[in-house]
Amino acid sequence: MTRRDALRLALAGVAGTGVPADARAQADTQALAARVRESERAFARTMADRDHAAFSTFVSEEGVFLGEATVFRGRAEVAAGWKRFFSGAQAPFSWEPERVEVLASGGLALSSGPVFGPDGKRVGTFNSVWRADADGRWRVVFDKGCPPCRGE
Repeated sequence: MTRRDALRLALAGVAGTGVPADARAQADTQALAARVRESERAFARTMADRDHAAFSTFVSEEGVFLGEATVFRGRAEVAAGWKRFFSGAQAPFSWEPERVEVLASGGLALSSGPVFGPDGKRVGTFNSVWRADADGRWRVVFDKGCPPCRGE
């Protein structure tokens, strides 16, 4: 099923209900945002579960992860670069989506939120750009973390 087909099916649930088109579009982006939020949470669970193989499945084949001094390009390079975070019994950090926004076209989304150290203290903020792939799964195409933003 293509992304466009999935979007049509999602809209079919509200089409013809007398709901204005802009309200349908808003409902659709909210539904897509909920899917991205769940994808982000499942992605974060791979770290908590210490499941590096599952982690890799959430990264786009052409994903770009920006570190402090390095850039990993492509799923294989991201997976290799992040392998060190999966060694050891306890995760070195965790994250939780706080905000998710989806383009009206339904193809791209941004998720961001806090990053926590193993002690539960906030140590940063993540920003991930997700893309709906042809297989219907959302995958990360860009990822960058930073120290906590001002005002947070």
